[in-house]
Order: sequence, then C-alpha cells, then structure tokens
Amino acid sequence: MTMAGRLPEPYGSNSGANLADILERVLDKGIVIAGDIRINLLDIELLTVKLRLIVASVDKAKEMGIDWWEDDPALSSGARRKELARENAELRERLAQLEDGRLEEGRAVREEKEGP
Repeated sequence: MTMAGRLPEPYGSNSGANLADILERVLDKGIVIAGDIRINLLDIELLTVKLRLIVASVDKAKEMGIDWWEDDPALSSGARRKELARENAELRERLAQLEDGRLEEGRAVREEKEGP
C-alpha cells in the first residue's frame, strides 16, 4: 500500500492560475474584514479595539470613495508639494509680520531721538 494516493498534490500549474484568478476577483470586487475586541472586567469596559480591513484595487477603492493616500504627504508627491507650498506661505507671512514689527520699532526709536 502506497501513501501517494493520500498525499495532496504538489503545487501544479493550475494552482497558480487559481490563485491569480482569486486575487483578481478579490481586487476587482473588494473584500472587507471587520472585527471588534472588547475587554471587560466586572461589567466595566476597559478596552475596545475596532479593526477594519479593506482589500481592493485602487480603482475599486476610489469607486467606494476611499482615496486618503492622495492627500497623504508621505504617499503622494503632489500632496507633499501642496504641504510645502502651504508651509512656505505661512513662513513668508510670519517673516513679513516680523519685518513690519521691526520697521515700526525703528520708526518709533527715530521719532524719540529726533523729538518734537
């Protein structure tokens, strides 16, 4: 009696195609995995963790209204440029305010020295 009849078949050429088909279907349709973990002690809730996982293609995610990566400076060069431009404008404004304050101080000092 041989064991070959009982052992599962090794990965063949069909399993790769099946895996690719499954992955394509999951990315095309999307899949959501959700779960909550609660830790209670004597009916007092100590900790609640809510887990949500969405696996989908970029196109499907955009279709669902999920596009947070487009505004994240760590993931999008366009978002990073916008953030740098905003920071640059804020710094220029603060610098202008500081320079205006110094000019006003200088005028006040000159007027004090010159007298009426």
